[in-house]
Amino acid sequence: MRLVTDRLVLDLHAVADFAALAQMWADPETVRFLGGKVSSRQDSWMRLLRYRGLWALLGYGYWAVHEKASGRFVGELGFADFHRPTDPSFEGVPEAGWVLAPWARGQGFASEALRAGLDWLDGAGFARSVCIIDPANAASLALAQKVGYGAPQPVRFGSETITLFERVATSP
Repeated sequence: MRLVTDRLVLDLHAVADFAALAQMWADPETVRFLGGKVSSRQDSWMRLLRYRGLWALLGYGYWAVHEKASGRFVGELGFADFHRPTDPSFEGVPEAGWVLAPWARGQGFASEALRAGLDWLDGAGFARSVCIIDPANAASLALAQKVGYGAPQPVRFGSETITLFERVATSP
């Protein structure tokens, strides 16, 4: 499932994405608001495999995001149902997530890619989606609100409290 924007190409992850993906997930700043633990190469490989499996099982998943002009790996973005142990539960609802390589932050890539992904999700007939964001992650909180996620509510996730946002589809 390929999406193309003015500056980006969103496509299924490929083996060629592995090195850049592993480098991104090994960066402490990248994982700062995502559990805080850097990923090993094996963890990153399992993540890549999981991303491809989401599409086969759920009909939606994560895209590898590349800069159109250079082909450079920008990051990842998409939707999943990870069956997270949250209270309240949001199982069965596509959960949006995004992460960018350090070099790509602050250039509007996340916003551009997320809008494309949400347009696809809306067109695929999903009535709503959610995202969870660490309350200290100001950049992601602002992005979520910018693309229509609202109604923030605290959610228990393990021993932590995170913020859950919901977005209702803009088209059938």
